[in-house]
Amino acid sequence: MTNSREAPADRQPRADARRNRERIVAAARDAFAEAGPEASLNEIARRAGVGPGTLYRHFPTRPALLTAVLKDRIDALCARAEELLTADSPDEALAEWLRAFLAHARVHQGLGSALLIEEAERPDALGFDCQQRIQDAAHRLLARAQHSGTARPDLTAADLLQLVVGIALSTAHATADPSQPARLLALTLDAVRHP
Repeated sequence: MTNSREAPADRQPRADARRNRERIVAAARDAFAEAGPEASLNEIARRAGVGPGTLYRHFPTRPALLTAVLKDRIDALCARAEELLTADSPDEALAEWLRAFLAHARVHQGLGSALLIEEAERPDALGFDCQQRIQDAAHRLLARAQHSGTARPDLTAADLLQLVVGIALSTAHATADPSQPARLLALTLDAVRHP
C-alpha cells in the first residue's frame, strides 16, 4: 500500500510553483544581463516577487540558476531558428538569426563563461550541450542558404559562429561606437554571400 501523501515521481509541479519558477528565471535573466553572473540572488528573488527561500527551493545553487537562464535563452534561439527555416528568404532568415545570436552572445557571455568553468569541474553540470544545439540551429539555416545557392559552399556553421562570437567578444566593452557590432556583422554577412 502506498502512502497517499507521496506525490508520484512524474507529477507536474503546481501551477503557482511553475509561475514562480518562470518569474525567477525572467528576473535572473534581466539581473544577469545587467550585473553579470554574480548578480545578487536576493535581488533576483525581490524582482521575481518571491522570497529567497522560494528561489533556493527552485534553484539550490547559483550554477543551477545560471543554467536555467542559459537554457531558457538557448531554447528561444533554437525555437527562432526553427521558425526561420520556413521564411521566404534563406539569406534573410540566416541574417536575422545571426543578429539574435550576436545579441545573445554579447549579453550572456559572462553567463556562459561562468557555466563553462562549472562544466569543466563537472562535465554534466549543464545537463544539455548548449554548444551543439546552437551549432545545429546555425547549420540548418546555413545549409538552406547554401542549397539556394546564395551562401558560399565552403563555409561551415562552426566557422560562422566563431566569427559572430569574435564580434561579441571584441565589442563587449566598446561603448564609443554602439553601432560597431551590427556593422561588423553586416561585413561578415557580406562575406557569407556566394560570389
